[in-house]
Amino acid sequence: MGRLLRIIGIICLTAALLGCVPQFAQRPGMVIEEEPITLRIAWWGGEFRNNATIEVIHQYEQLNPHVNIEYEYSSFNEYWRKMAPLAAGNSLPDIIQMDISYLAQYSSLQLLEDLAPYAQRGWLDTKDVDKQQLDSGSIDGKVYGLSLGVNALLSIYDPEVLQANGIEFPTDAWTWDDFDQMGKHIQGRGIYLGTYLTPEQFFAYYLRQHGAKLYAEDGTRLGYEDDALFVEYFGLMQRLVQDKLIFAPDIWTSDIGKPDNDPFYLGEALFSWGYSNQFISTTERYGKPLSIAPMPGPNNSDGLFLKPGMFFSIAGNSRQKEEAAKFISFFVNDLDANLLLKGERGVPVSSSVREQMRMIVEPEQAQVFDYIDWVAEHSSPMDAPDPVGSSEVTAVLRELYDLLLFGKLTADDAAQQFRERANAILARSET
Repeated sequence: MGRLLRIIGIICLTAALLGCVPQFAQRPGMVIEEEPITLRIAWWGGEFRNNATIEVIHQYEQLNPHVNIEYEYSSFNEYWRKMAPLAAGNSLPDIIQMDISYLAQYSSLQLLEDLAPYAQRGWLDTKDVDKQQLDSGSIDGKVYGLSLGVNALLSIYDPEVLQANGIEFPTDAWTWDDFDQMGKHIQGRGIYLGTYLTPEQFFAYYLRQHGAKLYAEDGTRLGYEDDALFVEYFGLMQRLVQDKLIFAPDIWTSDIGKPDNDPFYLGEALFSWGYSNQFISTTERYGKPLSIAPMPGPNNSDGLFLKPGMFFSIAGNSRQKEEAAKFISFFVNDLDANLLLKGERGVPVSSSVREQMRMIVEPEQAQVFDYIDWVAEHSSPMDAPDPVGSSEVTAVLRELYDLLLFGKLTADDAAQQFRERANAILARSET
């Protein structure tokens, strides 16, 4: 009964969050009779990811004629809406794209397969995958997801836009004070500092800069004790919105928030922020070369970390786990497949593939490869996977962030509410 209730909880928590070894692919000329197999796979993503993933699926089917792969994809929000009832009915697709914020929750409900035995038996080749990336999908000694790429937080800018506004290019050592001074320089000109900073991602970065973490090691409470950190960070965000230097939440429901009117793509915002796997699609959409800078310091080596872009996991209910493991191995280790994927889920985790691609990638990809190399030398280990209940905590933080940006809450009040509500959620999730 307890497990059933916790599975049902996935639906509720998802709704809350969304409201705001050699490869075994057979090569041509090798004729081996195999029993027909059907695999189901699901992922979230945009147009490029969807098309590239479908091409890789067709490539795998051509090399393995006995395998038929049924696939579906959706936006991030819609994806988790679909997965929640499938999880409750124990009927997840064989292979599911998994986000680190859901990994602990799904694995705690025994919905995901431990991948370690499949690597030991040679069906899943992980020999060229760095231990840190293998560990990123591990919880309590079991591997519930294999990272599909390495990412890091970054700032994206158009050098011409900064020059036109009299702004010096950010260096590796730029700080939040520099960021604030840029805002003061452009205030009143109708130019934004940049786009929306997702609260859970960038507050967690800010905490790491100050030697703290968003969650405690045991996952039963918040990981920082000093609410002054909350007040400092979100107080700055509130002021920037009041000064019309970053977007208020309602931009996403207005005409200006539509893709064709996003100020960054119109040259009316200095920065866009996100993860490094977004750089290529951002550049393609922007239509001309862009540059990369790290997130502001000080102590950005403490704040930055190498993050798995996302994982592939095998559902515990799958009847084709061996073939699912072989497909994931192909996806991660095949050079041709990764040339199609273009590192859109992150820089490839296979060191062999990564080194081969480095010789032939396009300029935008080379920038991302170089940036990830820099972060590898100027970063700290990633925090443990988000604990059970983190999706509900994120929903609370987003709710309070919106109220802050609309001026309905002070940063002090929001800090107190967040601590009380988040700690209650995390304590309840462990019982």
